[in-house]
Amino acid sequence: MECAVAISEDRNLEIALSEVVRSLQQRSLSGPISLAMVFVSPAYGSALDDILPGIQKLLNAEHVLGATGETIIADGREVESSPALAIWVGTLPGSRLTPIRVEFEQTADGIVCLGLPDDLLQFADPEPTILLLAEPFSCQPRVLLDLLESELPETGVIGGLASGGNPGENRVLLDGTVYDTGAVGLIVQEGPKIDAVVSQGARPIGQPFVVTRAERHLIYELGGVPPLERLSELFPKLSERDQRLFEEGLLFGIARTEYRDRFESGDFLISSVMGADRETGALAIGNLVRAGQTVQFHLRDADAADVDLTRLLENNRRKAGSCQGALLFSCNGRGTRMFSAPDHDARAIQGVFGPLPLAGMFAQGEIGPVGGRNYVHGFTASVALFRDRAVDEPTG
Repeated sequence: MECAVAISEDRNLEIALSEVVRSLQQRSLSGPISLAMVFVSPAYGSALDDILPGIQKLLNAEHVLGATGETIIADGREVESSPALAIWVGTLPGSRLTPIRVEFEQTADGIVCLGLPDDLLQFADPEPTILLLAEPFSCQPRVLLDLLESELPETGVIGGLASGGNPGENRVLLDGTVYDTGAVGLIVQEGPKIDAVVSQGARPIGQPFVVTRAERHLIYELGGVPPLERLSELFPKLSERDQRLFEEGLLFGIARTEYRDRFESGDFLISSVMGADRETGALAIGNLVRAGQTVQFHLRDADAADVDLTRLLENNRRKAGSCQGALLFSCNGRGTRMFSAPDHDARAIQGVFGPLPLAGMFAQGEIGPVGGRNYVHGFTASVALFRDRAVDEPTG
């Protein structure tokens, strides 16, 4: 397996594409391009619909998958300050790639997904990985992930939601077609191995509670007490630094299992707090929650995020060895909004695995598996690591 990446920050998309394609062609990969991943700024506007469909032919790629992102990632850089186009290409020898295009429709029975293959079970053996990109305002990713889980259990889904544009401005790309709604993806079977590393980068505060009353995204009671009352009790006990972090944004963790005597960072699925009802004391969060689950409040913490991402990457390398390429879907709340220096997540990956062909984007929601299930995350870095099964062996 071979990978390569190129980026251009030219403000003319046609020129940017020409520069990127020329750079990739100079890499002289030994085999045909199986997959091209395209990450592009929505700031290019109407040019996206004219220019992007031609990428597949220009690269002579078997499949092209892409999305718009407010920040574009390539190699060790995260371009937050200007429009950019990055293309990552890979030869995936022995792989089988099946494109999927998903739309969502409201029916009397709820939201349904349209466009998936009629028989998803045909992809169960060998177990696939799914690369998934979606337009955030028209997509119901949780519905899609639940459907995929029921049909293809234990299948890893990695990707993100397009970002940086208002409704109608985001784009997703599949082969030669650009869409402004729905989701696109590729079912990847056989060929190189794709590992997922999902770093949530949050730190628990206070104590765990058992949810005693909840309905879907709404939490009404924690240990018989409204969540806002629990927060009022907690806040004065925090250090001054944690009080500042609390005011910048509170997060909510749902334990991946209740069968623990003690919970630590990494034991929770992290969700954003979407809102609160001062009259009832209820909280709305970004994931479904049910009575009986163990939960704990968390803070978004740059130091914890730095340690967590590096630890997970190093653990993966120690267990599985080096890799040939990587894709990164990082929350648009990370970058310089979270860390004191730019390029943090990209540099962390390069620091453990580099020099490595790496590309990606800042997403409006990051998709990746935690504890055997796929979720849409917030404030997370979701990484896909590509490995040649025939070459790499775990390092000691």
